[in-house]
Amino acid sequence: MRQVRFRDPAGAERTGTYDDGTVSFGDSTYDAEEVDILAPTEPTKIVCVGLNYADHAEEEGMEIPDRPLLFLKPPNAVSSHGSTVELPAGKEKLEWEAELGVVVDRQCKDVDAEEAMDVVRGYTCVDDLSNRDDQRVEQNWIRGKAFDGAAPMGPVVATPDEVPEDASVELRVNGETKQSSSREEFIFSVPELIEEITTYMTLEAGDVIITGTPAGVGPLSDGDTVEIEIEGVGTLEHDVSIPDA
Repeated sequence: MRQVRFRDPAGAERTGTYDDGTVSFGDSTYDAEEVDILAPTEPTKIVCVGLNYADHAEEEGMEIPDRPLLFLKPPNAVSSHGSTVELPAGKEKLEWEAELGVVVDRQCKDVDAEEAMDVVRGYTCVDDLSNRDDQRVEQNWIRGKAFDGAAPMGPVVATPDEVPEDASVELRVNGETKQSSSREEFIFSVPELIEEITTYMTLEAGDVIITGTPAGVGPLSDGDTVEIEIEGVGTLEHDVSIPDA
């Protein structure tokens, strides 16, 4: 099942199911083009994993980490399918990063890897938009990773049974494929990530873990359209704008 949050033609916010371009809620069914697709969850935080694809580590010439590299994005970073994200002005290097997002189903702490999937609601697509100019000169990456709209996500949350263990992950910019990989390149699995993260912090229902990006990260330009397609989830699409400095 793929769950979707949306605003119906009357302006009411609903949670329904998404199937073959249609959105259903109760006895009502809409074409997806008739409604506004909202971000699939309202997290209190987004826990991000750096360098979790073997192909990306090789691309960057970096050693495989011995434990997950973690950082945070706050709720203001959330943006939705179909949105236009205004990126920071005056930067030389603003980049895309296709990521599988794990949506947490309930409050949890100190979760063993063997039980980790019990706290997973499902998976979504996320773009970990990054401002490399500032990321490279600060340790906490607030300017680099936490600006408004820096985590487009959606369009749905697909239950784990919908998403294969070797699901493909692809990113296109203006229709041209830039990233193409699969979950098989993960260094740390979803259960391993949940165990590590919940050792240190409590996750709340609706929080999102984004699981790293594959090889092929690159620069964005004003007016670009980004599509992230993950097998079993669907396709997140958003545009970007870059104002004059």
